[in-house]
Amino acid sequence: MHASKLPLLVWFCAAHLMATHSNGISARQLQAQLGLGCYKSARLLCAKLRRAMVDPDRNPLTGLVEIDETTLPNRILDDPPAGGIGRSHIGKMPVLGAVEVIDDGPGRLRLSSIADYSAASIHTFVAKNSRLRGHHQRRRLGGLSGHAPGVPRSPHHRKHGRPLVVLPWIHRVFSNLKK
Repeated sequence: MHASKLPLLVWFCAAHLMATHSNGISARQLQAQLGLGCYKSARLLCAKLRRAMVDPDRNPLTGLVEIDETTLPNRILDDPPAGGIGRSHIGKMPVLGAVEVIDDGPGRLRLSSIADYSAASIHTFVAKNSRLRGHHQRRRLGGLSGHAPGVPRSPHHRKHGRPLVVLPWIHRVFSNLKK
């Protein structure tokens, strides 16, 4: 709030709206609700409040954790719409995600953008999780102490003819994020 041109009442109203909306609130919704004339002000206000709401001493994910990576389009208006192919970083932002699985349902979530898909980048993100459910680079992650990476095997897979769905919760998170 320091050195902000927005009135203090706007900050408090924005904090109240962000904290009480059950599904969160977008910058466009905040702009409309607070009557702000500029979208940029609403976006920066949301970003600063979201950053302030993260607890730096939050507990790490525990139990069974699904982790995987994806890429999100990341280009400015002048860039051509086509990015690099495959795992190229051109026009894409690499993102790691982890979902805590509790009673066969999703729990807490962590998302982080990373510089690249190197083992060092992935290790720093994974180091706070207790157990991995799967990751295509699981062999390289096996060296982390306290981690048992692997891919689950479903007992119902062959018996009932159902396909094996690997990492369903983190893939749903990525699907919703991309939409």
